[in-house]
Amino acid sequence: MNPLLTHVLDLGGTFVFAISGATTATKRQMDIFGVMVLAFAAGNAGGITRDLLIGAVPPAAISNWIYLAVSVLAGLIVFRWNPIVAKLDHPVQWLDAVGLAFFAVAGTEKALAYGLDPIMAALLGMLTGIGGGMLRDVLANEIPAVLRSDLYALAALACAVIVSVGHVLNYPSVLLAAVGMTVCFVLRFMAIKYGWRLPAAKISK
Repeated sequence: MNPLLTHVLDLGGTFVFAISGATTATKRQMDIFGVMVLAFAAGNAGGITRDLLIGAVPPAAISNWIYLAVSVLAGLIVFRWNPIVAKLDHPVQWLDAVGLAFFAVAGTEKALAYGLDPIMAALLGMLTGIGGGMLRDVLANEIPAVLRSDLYALAALACAVIVSVGHVLNYPSVLLAAVGMTVCFVLRFMAIKYGWRLPAAKISK
């Protein structure tokens, strides 16, 4: 994939997840500093973890000012217009679905560009997608969505696998990105709208 397109997807994921982080912060009635912290954490934790693991240091999120700017912008938008955002149906979940798709593709592509084998690249693509949401939920004192039984990590992994397998088969990267993101979003849509879930552990009585 064109490095510029990968960068755009990375920034798109950062912006969307930063909005979801800021939205969670406002639900918890945090002040503007708390909103900014959750916006940055949600938007950049996955990418920072990925970059550290593949040796892309310092991570883009702390070496390129635009990641901070995008996160702050998202936080300010939510802080200023939170009543409008709050009226959306399941705003954090829908934003997560979009950001998850962006990050799964961008993370996988970046890992492949750094020479990782397709299997590990797919796993890092998944990690890029779920990392920000996990840290956001932990900071907000919630059980991370990835640990619950809805199709969250699985959706990111499905997207990342499509990109990795297609890379091996030399399919056009833009087509792979489109198909992977569509699959990811559809899985999350079905989980949110119709309650599709993985089997959950049963509590013994």
